[in-house]
Amino acid sequence: MKVKLFDENHEKDLEMQINKFISTLDGEIIDIKFQTAITMFGEEQIYCFSAMIIYN
Repeated sequence: MKVKLFDENHEKDLEMQINKFISTLDGEIIDIKFQTAITMFGEEQIYCFSAMIIYN
């Protein structure tokens, strides 16, 4: 069993990276965990979209 971690500032970038990884994967996906975090920096909102793919 292995894991692959992804962390992007925009959900579309995360989607692109995950799809790219899945298209080259020569194995079976066991699970995908997804998380979104947000913080404030002054007046700016900063987003963090992350995912962990567990696979064989």
